[in-house]
Amino acid sequence: MWISGLGIPLEHIAPNKDDKQAFEQLQRIVTYAGSAAITGPKAVSGLERDSLTVQCQYGPGWELYVKWWCRGADWDSCKFVVKTTGSEQEVKKDRVSIKDNQKNRSFTVTMEKLRLNDADTYWCGIERAGTDLGVQVEVTVDPVTTHCHYGPGWENYVKWWCRDTDQNNCIILVQATGSKQGENTNSVYINQSKRMLTMTMSDEKNGL
Repeated sequence: MWISGLGIPLEHIAPNKDDKQAFEQLQRIVTYAGSAAITGPKAVSGLERDSLTVQCQYGPGWELYVKWWCRGADWDSCKFVVKTTGSEQEVKKDRVSIKDNQKNRSFTVTMEKLRLNDADTYWCGIERAGTDLGVQVEVTVDPVTTHCHYGPGWENYVKWWCRDTDQNNCIILVQATGSKQGENTNSVYINQSKRMLTMTMSDEKNGL
């Protein structure tokens, strides 16, 4: 017996039908083979507090099926984040939305107000009877970085990063003494040779 479309004899994969492990292997192969019906980017990235979009395409015949976005590298334990209703209506849950474009046979997932801990392995998928179809997408989130330059003579002064529109009430989030050629304190890095202050603005580090 052969697996349709794969050209692999079943007995080469599962010689014993009572062998549970072998049949689980067979199921995974069939699942990933079927995933050719859906494609998407291998990896996407965005900046913390910004948004990113993921667009996945599918073949003819899958237009009216429910599309989904789930989180987790393990296919069997992947947790659904958001699903369509089988229509083109946008569905939003917390900071994530999904919208199907059946004419173009694609659906788009948007993740808003990104956090560093949003970085993970996700899946674009199609719900169907039996095993769903899915394609894996790696999501990375980078902190926002900004640079400030200062003139000669200020190398050994304390440098700081604060938050407020009023400098008199500005709350210092982090500071560095400036006493070292290259000093890295939490999210502030001083490069005296270039007279440059680099701030990495992370919500998780600064409690924003």
